[in-house]
Amino acid sequence: MGTDSRPATAGLHVPAGQGPTKWFSGDVYTVGLRAAQTGGAIGIVEASVPPGGGPIPHTHATEEETFYVLGGELEFLNGDQTFIAGTGDLVHIPRGVRHRFLNVGFHTAKLLFIYTPGGAEGLFLEGGDEPRPGVQVENWGPERFDDRILGLFDKYGVAAAPDPE
Repeated sequence: MGTDSRPATAGLHVPAGQGPTKWFSGDVYTVGLRAAQTGGAIGIVEASVPPGGGPIPHTHATEEETFYVLGGELEFLNGDQTFIAGTGDLVHIPRGVRHRFLNVGFHTAKLLFIYTPGGAEGLFLEGGDEPRPGVQVENWGPERFDDRILGLFDKYGVAAAPDPE
């Protein structure tokens, strides 16, 4: 999963605005820390999620995911329950728990994803689109979830977990 199990030998400084940025499924993700930079310990992603944006319900096989809402309002799914999280709120999702977030507000929401251990951030780096300055991020339709993207889901231990029927 792109993790590096070697211990980190020095601290890291990632200046604001640094790190690769990708468009993924209608959202904008900037990867601040990758597992390979932290001896596999952590991955951190800053997300900008436009109104109506957010991922489908899914699970992570090997990572826990903690969200810190920097701004805006998001509806979170945690298992089968939903709740609203706003600026300053933290949400922690253990591995294997079905979850998603959805921007239910009027403005773009910003949040951090913190993966422990790191690794899942590689999905965005490998599967995301290159952003284009001055252009609105494009939503992905079902056709974008082709064999390549689904193969990356498998590689990074992400499984779609739609609503039970």
